[in-house]
Amino acid sequence: MTTGVHTRCAWCGSDPLYVAYHDAEWGFPVRDDTRLFEKISLEGFQSGLSWLTILRKREHFRRAFAEFDIARVARFGSRDVRRLLGDTGIVRHRGKIESTINNAKHCADLIDEFGSLAAFVWRFEPHPRSRPKKITWPILKQMPTTPESVALAKELKRRKWSFVGPTTAYAFMQAMGLVNDHIHGCDIRRHAERDRKQAT
Repeated sequence: MTTGVHTRCAWCGSDPLYVAYHDAEWGFPVRDDTRLFEKISLEGFQSGLSWLTILRKREHFRRAFAEFDIARVARFGSRDVRRLLGDTGIVRHRGKIESTINNAKHCADLIDEFGSLAAFVWRFEPHPRSRPKKITWPILKQMPTTPESVALAKELKRRKWSFVGPTTAYAFMQAMGLVNDHIHGCDIRRHAERDRKQAT
């Protein structure tokens, strides 16, 4: 999609919120534990829905889930579950709500072991030689998972996380910059790649 400012990946369409997310967030490397936990949680809530639906609710999700502070969410109990089930500003799905709380509890164990969620997650960054030489929309549509996202999902499941399958794990990796899946020709691709190199 071409505008007077950028040539972008077509998936972001023309919605201003989605365009801003594409231009400033998606594909840029993230090493902040709170943002990583927020994203992997929201990817779980997205299951069966569009990301734009979740993006429109993101600020309310943040308020409802204590800004996705891992330690605070890990302390949520049955009263919080009831509160969240009554909150019309989020996706009211008991399984996904309880999964987010469960994952926060197990994330604390993971942080104790690796020092941070970021240190654990970035171990699954693919080697550059394993990536397609050119990222195009047809290639992305044929690549809903990768060996690395399968491995990440499997390891999280082993650690008793839930609602994090290989497809969800890959969407998380794309968004958090573990891979740069802005298509070749998208003006944002070079900015995301520059930030990835600097982060490395």
